[in-house]
Amino acid sequence: MYKQLEKYFKTRTEIDDKTLSYISSYFKLKKTKRNEFLLKEGEICKHYYFVNNGCIRLFSVNEQGEEGTRYFHFEDAFSTALPSLINQKPSFEFMQTIEASELLVINREDYFHLVEKVPQFAFVYRQILESAYIKSQERIYCFQKLEAIEKVRWVLTNQSKWLTKLSNKMVASYLGLTPQTLSRLKSKV
Repeated sequence: MYKQLEKYFKTRTEIDDKTLSYISSYFKLKKTKRNEFLLKEGEICKHYYFVNNGCIRLFSVNEQGEEGTRYFHFEDAFSTALPSLINQKPSFEFMQTIEASELLVINREDYFHLVEKVPQFAFVYRQILESAYIKSQERIYCFQKLEAIEKVRWVLTNQSKWLTKLSNKMVASYLGLTPQTLSRLKSKV
């Protein structure tokens, strides 16, 4: 159950088995169904998730009822609604498993206890934050300049798994396109 989590840490920092065991002891297994909500807009995020198997989608819904996906987290990734988790304010987004998933969950207090007490955990947390920041900046600045066809090429180059594992509707909501536009453009690239 903890093998993937332990491998995740071993590939990112020097860490001994005793420390890994200590970290793992704070995580509990959670199995979800397809389309199960982990967090709804307006709720305060209390958990951090590690995806053993499956996928978590973070998205918001605008006033017209249109979904805008912020990100997808697949196997071997941490996922949470970070602004709500850190600030303990209501979330502006939803977290949902888009397929039956196996997650390792840790509550906020235990997560930040590990950040404070285990240097390797803090190091990996910093890597997660830096990576999230870089991805958000790339998305903001890159996607503002790209034409629709270039956005589809970006997905093919950088996230090709999305096109096989996710619906056109979900990928389109990430790219800021309609599903019809995405389908049309996929046939051109």
